[in-house]
Amino acid sequence: MKTTRRHTLKASAALLAMPALVSPWARAQDRYPSRNISLICPWPAGGSSDAAVRSIGEALGRALGGATVTIDNKPGAGGTLGASAMLNAKPDGYTLTQLPLGIYRLPHMQKMPFHPVNDLTHIACLTGYTFGIACTNDAPFKNITEMVAWAKANPGKLSYGHTGVGTTPHLAFEEFADKAGFKTNHIPYKGSAEILQAILGGQIPVMSGTTEFVPHVQSGRLRFLATLGRQRTKAFADVPTVKESGWDTITESPFGIGGPKGMDPALVKLLETALAKVNQDPKVLEVYDRYFQPVIWMDSAEYSRYAARTFAQERATIERLGLLPKG
Repeated sequence: MKTTRRHTLKASAALLAMPALVSPWARAQDRYPSRNISLICPWPAGGSSDAAVRSIGEALGRALGGATVTIDNKPGAGGTLGASAMLNAKPDGYTLTQLPLGIYRLPHMQKMPFHPVNDLTHIACLTGYTFGIACTNDAPFKNITEMVAWAKANPGKLSYGHTGVGTTPHLAFEEFADKAGFKTNHIPYKGSAEILQAILGGQIPVMSGTTEFVPHVQSGRLRFLATLGRQRTKAFADVPTVKESGWDTITESPFGIGGPKGMDPALVKLLETALAKVNQDPKVLEVYDRYFQPVIWMDSAEYSRYAARTFAQERATIERLGLLPKG
């Protein structure tokens, strides 16, 4: 009997001690979220990225039972400031960020405070950008083939705007120019809203970016020269891809939502489930369609594998383009 009582007392003590082994978030999960969630958009307000992230934030709040998700715009540094902010954020689910493709590339090109695989939690991939090339209506070319011919006849005089050195619109255009054999004068901006102001104001004749320029094409102020993706867009079936125009380059750019490293797996699962609902929300899908953004769903495990694979592939791309820093 003494032995049985001793074992019972040990078992009771172990049960009493169990809460100490449970993570703080797991004990508080019934109350999550109990305050506002901050979702960082690493681009300026007013562009297509901002519109998509705001829509995602609103839908995420609905999917979490009426939570408030505030959007925190942190433009600059090629869209990497959201990832940088995760280094000092608590892994409690109250600070999240959009993760653009550039975060896997720029650490190869310049010193960054974060490692895109080791210092982030990849929660879910949601969608991706369709990239294209547009020009002003008074540009001395009417299509992408004529643009290449003009650029070759005027070496280094073709100026175009993009969202920052090392971002996808920059490298996509440079890879295209390299394969087509012409030189460019590239001009970096903080985001798509700034590029639109520049091209509509006549400061640059050409831009490489996401399809935020489409309304201005529809109004007749700009001309859509080519898409950089794998296929033509449904809304502009007459606009060719760069690849089918004769230059073998395809650019795709998935993006998703991430947080700081060390997030509790149960919290990641809760947010992953909520984001799956976001990607079925009619209001979100309407914004995706407006900017020609396809649904690209990856759960946390698949998104994490994608991050590691893409980080390695991006190094190979910038090395091929001769943009890898010497030494």
